[in-house]
Amino acid sequence: MPIVVKLDVVLALRKMRSRELAERVGINEVNISLLKSGKVRGVRFETLERICEVLQCQPGDLLEWRPDVQDDGPATPV
Repeated sequence: MPIVVKLDVVLALRKMRSRELAERVGINEVNISLLKSGKVRGVRFETLERICEVLQCQPGDLLEWRPDVQDDGPATPV
């Protein structure tokens, strides 16, 4: 899929761990991990909004469109 998730980069810049983000967003740490790895097909706007609120960022800071990236097969919606 040509949409690349850059959550790991933003977390590193904020010096925040996945566990803390999961707690503050109110979702399972496994779902944060799946999102970081790009193994999801979608994310609810509510979840994206909460992540942006906690990380003080814009959705575009977390997602990037790269037309040269190939699809890796089935993924899980968050």
